[in-house]
Amino acid sequence: MKTFRRLAPFTAVFLLFTAIVLAMPKERITIKGSDTMVILVQRWTEMYPDKTNTEFQVTGGGSGTGIAALINGTTNICSSSRPIKKDEVAQLEKKYGYKGLEIRVAMDGLAIYVHKSNPVKQLTMAQIKDIFTGKITNWKELGGKDSKILLYSRENNSGTYEFFKEHVLSKQDFAANAQHMAGTAALINAISKDPNGIGFGGAAYAKNVKAVPVAKEAGSKAVSASVASIHSGEYPISRFLYFYLSAKPTGNVKKFIDWVISPAGQKVVSDVGYYPIKRK
Repeated sequence: MKTFRRLAPFTAVFLLFTAIVLAMPKERITIKGSDTMVILVQRWTEMYPDKTNTEFQVTGGGSGTGIAALINGTTNICSSSRPIKKDEVAQLEKKYGYKGLEIRVAMDGLAIYVHKSNPVKQLTMAQIKDIFTGKITNWKELGGKDSKILLYSRENNSGTYEFFKEHVLSKQDFAANAQHMAGTAALINAISKDPNGIGFGGAAYAKNVKAVPVAKEAGSKAVSASVASIHSGEYPISRFLYFYLSAKPTGNVKKFIDWVISPAGQKVVSDVGYYPIKRK
């Protein structure tokens, strides 16, 4: 009983302190941008170990939408699957007197998706370009069935769309009959139900579809996306994924970003199905 009397005041103070801490408003950190990165960013925020004074709001909409929100001051962090453009940097500098901060947070292999029943075993970069620009229109030209190829693409505000157009299509336009999907999940869902469909997106989304190995050119080895092939550059459609900020991070934002690029945060990258940044 004496022990209880000695501990009781301490316990009361501890409970009062805990109640005060829990009642304190948390700082909300908003992260907006790349649809490709949504599942990764959500997992980061779920696994982040220090949420005592912090809560997160994660939304997609596309890399361009995220960068616009960063410029407008409506998000703390922009997630982007493409590098920021010169005109966007100029807008940041005009508004904030700072060109913005770019942080590489992960790597991604851009997969080429087809229906699981599609017999095509591999594609070259030239074939992929010809498919999406409308030069190849039938699967029989690629060793598949005598069926019309149906194209699925991302919308033009997507960093994935811009990366694919620049690095795979050599800046040529998509075929006029390409169906533009609002997000990678919607694109994957459409292809999973379409035996003649083909599309592209982050390798982490490859569920209920088939990711076709890609060769740089005819006669070269077709490669699937993996940690080794992404880091070596052997897989020909790979890219960095970024966080952008309008000012140097401080406080809880800095703590979160430091954790994201730490070994613990990069383990989450691997667990989700993306590829960690290669450390020198």
